[in-house]
Amino acid sequence: MLNMFMYLLLLIMLMVSIAFFTLIERKILGYIHVRKGPVKVGFYGILQPFSDVIKLFIKGMNSMWFMNSMLYLFMPCMALFLMFMFWVMMVWGNNQILLENGIIYFLCISSLGVYVIMFSGWASNSKYSLLGGLRGLAQVISYEVGMAMILLSLILMVGSYSIYYVIEYQLNYFFLGGFFISFVMWFVSCLAETNRSPFDLSEGESELVSGFNIEYGSYSFAILFMAEYGCIMYVSALSCIMFIGSLGKLCCYMMLMIYLFIVIRGTLVRFRYDNLMLMAWSMILPVSINLFIVCFYMKNTYMYFLCIKFSKTFSLLF
Repeated sequence: MLNMFMYLLLLIMLMVSIAFFTLIERKILGYIHVRKGPVKVGFYGILQPFSDVIKLFIKGMNSMWFMNSMLYLFMPCMALFLMFMFWVMMVWGNNQILLENGIIYFLCISSLGVYVIMFSGWASNSKYSLLGGLRGLAQVISYEVGMAMILLSLILMVGSYSIYYVIEYQLNYFFLGGFFISFVMWFVSCLAETNRSPFDLSEGESELVSGFNIEYGSYSFAILFMAEYGCIMYVSALSCIMFIGSLGKLCCYMMLMIYLFIVIRGTLVRFRYDNLMLMAWSMILPVSINLFIVCFYMKNTYMYFLCIKFSKTFSLLF
């Protein structure tokens, strides 16, 4: 019962955090573009997210003749539900659910996100949304393979699929020092998985107006993007856990990761689609497979201890 209460409290705090995530994103993007961002609603625009929520939820809902109404309305709810399921395996110190196969659970839930993009585009019965859904489907599937191989490389060193053991394994050092190349590929894959710039091809405003969610408006649009921002926050937290492992400064490292997501959106231009797929299949996947093979053979060898020693030295900087 206590675990359920703690999880519900976490979800409430998560929804509030998503609201202020949109505010800090607009503020940072505003300063990148040499403007102030939201400043009118509340003290320095602090009430702007709540104003946006009220505006979105009181707007009229699209009602098209030939759309698949059941799937059209169900997909935003499914996206939000999957985002909530991610946070089941969040580790915050006590009274949480400790999954023995947490990494497998994460890969399973992330793979279900493909159906949200695919069926959202198809159920809208628009050629633009269908094209955006197909592009997003191919993108997410492509980068999931590389993400899985990167995670398996770290799991091979830890010897467990549990996130709790990953944290325990990095009590005195973290993987970021010895596996920096893996971290860079992981971060690129996270950008593609969460449909963020410069890999937001499934939401390419300039090419497809708004991609797979073009026909969504009002509360359905708000729910889709609440799910997306919640996934960005979770991926940031998981990145810190997998490569740093420290619960003591998790919030600080998580905020740094979120800041990187926002700065990259404000600075880099969108990739061309063929370059996006080329990076997944010709760069990230072969390198991640080779790193997995190296980790397999260097386990219990002198290279393994060199990697650990370098990670300890790197950890002293933080």
